[in-house]
Amino acid sequence: MKGKYLLLGTNLGNRLNNLNKAILAVENLLGPIKQRSSIFETEPWGFQDQPTYYNQVLEIDTMLTPDEILKNIFLIEKAMGRTRHEKWKERLIDIDILYYEDEVINSNKLTIPHPQIQNRKFTLVPLCEISAHEIHPVLKKSNQELLRITTDSLQVKKI
Repeated sequence: MKGKYLLLGTNLGNRLNNLNKAILAVENLLGPIKQRSSIFETEPWGFQDQPTYYNQVLEIDTMLTPDEILKNIFLIEKAMGRTRHEKWKERLIDIDILYYEDEVINSNKLTIPHPQIQNRKFTLVPLCEISAHEIHPVLKKSNQELLRITTDSLQVKKI
């Protein structure tokens, strides 16, 4: 894994507008976007009784450390009106760090690679669109292989 990848998700308000605002903020605070996946409409994961999500994966070009990226992600989410209450509930914006090159980080505040990549089609489908053959540094499988073997059966539809 050579890139630095983020997952954006939103299921409240104008979802397309939320993604576009988040992308502008990412470019301003984190660095240029090297690649972006298509936008996918996805069934909610965790709690089913909520609106569907729009998800998109970005590859960014940044010199920031993972901790600096996380700090700026929290600033973006807060500026866009995100409040953190319950895990897996609806949100205006959610930004997750999926990968930071080949780094493996396990701290109290940050785990990289994201610990749920292999379990979530809404992450793997857009990730495979721009980075199918990159290898997960812990699981030693490509993103494409992870998508093929995931047990997640939720619908993920390109819009």
